[in-house]
Amino acid sequence: MTSIQHRIGGVPVGGSIAAPVHDPATGRRRGEVVLGREAEVDLAVGAAARAFESWREVSLTRRTRVMFALRDLLERHEDELARLVTAEHGKVLDDARGEVVRGREVVEFACGIPQALKGEYSDQVSSGVDAFSFRQPLGVCAGIVPFNFPVMVPLWMHPIAIACGNAFVLKPSERVPSASNLIAELYAEAGLPDGVFNVLHGDGETADALIRHPDVAAVSFVGSTPVARRVHGTASAEGKRVQALGGAKNHAVVLPDADLDVAADQITAAAYGSAGQRCMAISVAVAVGDAADPLIDRLAGRARAIRVGPGTDPATGMGPLISAAARDRVAGHVLAAEEAGAKIVVDGRDLPGPGFFVGPCLLDGVTTGMPAYEEEIFGPVLIVLRAGTLGEAIALVNANPYGNGTAIFTSSGEAARRFQRAVHVGMIGVNVPVPVPMAFYSFGGWKASLFGDTHVHGPEGVRFYTRAKAVTSRWPEPSRPSEAPGMAFPTAR
Repeated sequence: MTSIQHRIGGVPVGGSIAAPVHDPATGRRRGEVVLGREAEVDLAVGAAARAFESWREVSLTRRTRVMFALRDLLERHEDELARLVTAEHGKVLDDARGEVVRGREVVEFACGIPQALKGEYSDQVSSGVDAFSFRQPLGVCAGIVPFNFPVMVPLWMHPIAIACGNAFVLKPSERVPSASNLIAELYAEAGLPDGVFNVLHGDGETADALIRHPDVAAVSFVGSTPVARRVHGTASAEGKRVQALGGAKNHAVVLPDADLDVAADQITAAAYGSAGQRCMAISVAVAVGDAADPLIDRLAGRARAIRVGPGTDPATGMGPLISAAARDRVAGHVLAAEEAGAKIVVDGRDLPGPGFFVGPCLLDGVTTGMPAYEEEIFGPVLIVLRAGTLGEAIALVNANPYGNGTAIFTSSGEAARRFQRAVHVGMIGVNVPVPVPMAFYSFGGWKASLFGDTHVHGPEGVRFYTRAKAVTSRWPEPSRPSEAPGMAFPTAR
């Protein structure tokens, strides 16, 4: 078994407390990871604070060269990173490679950071006076990320923060620690100075100490809504910048004019990919009018055809859940839904063999008052609701407390436009079930899916990790005495 240590100031750092790391496909322990406490938090933040003082002065050109080098190293180590993700998370290798690619795209955006940081300049705003603005980094930024995307979600954060001139402390999930350490090594190989990027392993106690640390200027968080709300409140009360992304209950609305085969294929992949452990997974299919029964028939057939097994098997379509507790929780949600009156169309519980597996589950007859609808299950469970009209479907989406992602399947441009303008959701797909924006846009939901003012990566990420300065300047000619200012508030002339 391996012992996974912190990476602070460019060197491995141990600890006195450790937690087990499991292979979800077998249920067996494959190593342990040290858990940071107050001393390690102080060490990581201190290393970052010292590194920031020199890194902030590094030219945009040199920062960009580090990002270009990191981008190439991520591509070169794509398979190695994917294997680490599959070993600790359980998702199939192709899915793991996909998250590495989507994370690398944010690094590609960061390669263009000089363009994103260009300021503004206005000549002669008043007689002999010019005005301009520019943006500067904040200092030490912290990222606290979940287990479900060990590579992609951290890469939404730290490349932008670092390219903007900040130093960064990443606290990955203790369930999937290894990929973050490898990326720290790749940063070092890319030429990033020691201490600019640090990996602090730990649990909730570690995260809380990091959030409260007085030398942390900004906190980026992704996790469940209750924790996101608490992180936002705690960090805001400490005067820090904070973006806290919470949970989701993503709906896919299917109209009768949609290509139901295409819709069923897309929704199946979005519901059961990564065993449903995605904040952008489709967990609710809203069948409108006559679409309901034929859509359910298609969804059931596709769910039953998914092969469940280890993520390393090329024939596997869906891997395990992250833990035994997650497996039992998901199975409990299905049982509770059945007891509340839902119909189990496809039942993926009680799969034989070791590991933390639950197969695809499809539920019909669910109502909005059932816990299966109200709560984020975060597993391979797709529920079907029925609506009489598009208007009813939109009202259903808007009544839900979450607003992360949604999709509509239709052949009508008018219906799609009506939907995208009316729903209270941050990310919308039209015949696209998982509408994760490209890196040059920004990712984030509405309502209980986001706490804070800005989304992650893209242009809003740049704004989050920097702050603006506005300068008004006058350079009077030495030979001409300057006019004495009056006591009135200055105005342009």
